[in-house]
Amino acid sequence: MKIVSYELFQVPPRWLFLKITTDEGLTGWGEPVIEGRAATVKAAVEELMEYLVGKDPMDIEDHWNTMYRGGFYRGGPILMSAIAGIDQALWDIKGRFYQAPVYQLLGGKARDKVKIYSWIGGDRPDDVGKAAKDAIANGFAAIKMNASEEMQYIDSYEKIDLVLNRVAAVREVGGPSFGIGIDFHGRLHKPMAKVLARELESFHPMFIEEPVLPENNEALKELAQLTAIPIATGERMFSRWEFKNLLKEGYVDIIQPDLSHAGGITECKKIISMAEAFDVAAAPHCPLGPIALAACLQVDATCHNVFIQEQSLGIHYNAGSDLLDYLADASVFDYENGFVKIPSGPGLGIEINEDHVRKMAAIGHNWRNPLWRHEDGSVAEW
Repeated sequence: MKIVSYELFQVPPRWLFLKITTDEGLTGWGEPVIEGRAATVKAAVEELMEYLVGKDPMDIEDHWNTMYRGGFYRGGPILMSAIAGIDQALWDIKGRFYQAPVYQLLGGKARDKVKIYSWIGGDRPDDVGKAAKDAIANGFAAIKMNASEEMQYIDSYEKIDLVLNRVAAVREVGGPSFGIGIDFHGRLHKPMAKVLARELESFHPMFIEEPVLPENNEALKELAQLTAIPIATGERMFSRWEFKNLLKEGYVDIIQPDLSHAGGITECKKIISMAEAFDVAAAPHCPLGPIALAACLQVDATCHNVFIQEQSLGIHYNAGSDLLDYLADASVFDYENGFVKIPSGPGLGIEINEDHVRKMAAIGHNWRNPLWRHEDGSVAEW
């Protein structure tokens, strides 16, 4: 079997889909994208596919190593996202060839379903109490919300109080067992992150996420000594080599690799398994489309330390074109009592509505994340 062709589809709201076709008629789908840089990743996929056309799609490990090690300059968000989507599509083909879900090819299931959470509140968190109530009505037992708007290195306690009021509103609606993930989104710098981490303890969050930017991960040591709240990070880390030092230092409780950013199924399975050896949990990052989510669930099924999965249904970015719109059978992602079952169909376990993909690719997108500025005119972290 040989790869004979591929197609890329830039579809709303902010996604990039890849379809790889073989000479035996088998096809596989992947989702290689960096939000806000879809066209750049598309160019990287096209460069990498020059190598893959004509090759046997079954040799996934060799292809991964060739794509990664075959370039003198390697790693980073663009190249690793391109590799990720190609890798997902190759696994999809392999599963369809053997008529088995990918998790069976990775050793079989460690679980039948995985807990999920819903995003609420938007970029500038607002009316989170009502949003949490709606999430509960839709069957979710956990949510994640942005903690704050822009925050200076040293900022006012008024902004801290606003965060606490929002979290209090969610806790009041959800009750003591409701999971609350609080995403600092790298918007805070170490001085204010220390203040907020301590102040949030009384609300018993499920985790705090990216309390500092990943390039400042050394600050996690000090934060871990200040709070008992589990610390999560990893969505902007792209390989096992980046996670290696984070895990060795021992100041993170939850890693969040993204299967469309960190090398795909092949690499993220290794990253999550490596974390298990350090007694660290995993909650894969996925505010993306259905192919990315399907890939996550296939890996989640096989990893004992995965405890929850992000998904994008209803997220503010998806207005007008949501997670389920691109599926031939949306019931594969039915959410029940805060869980989703692991898709058991061949490959990634989903069927893409290709007609809809082509229709929406004709519309396309040019999504960019917001650019925020502080009151003094300086650029703020979004």
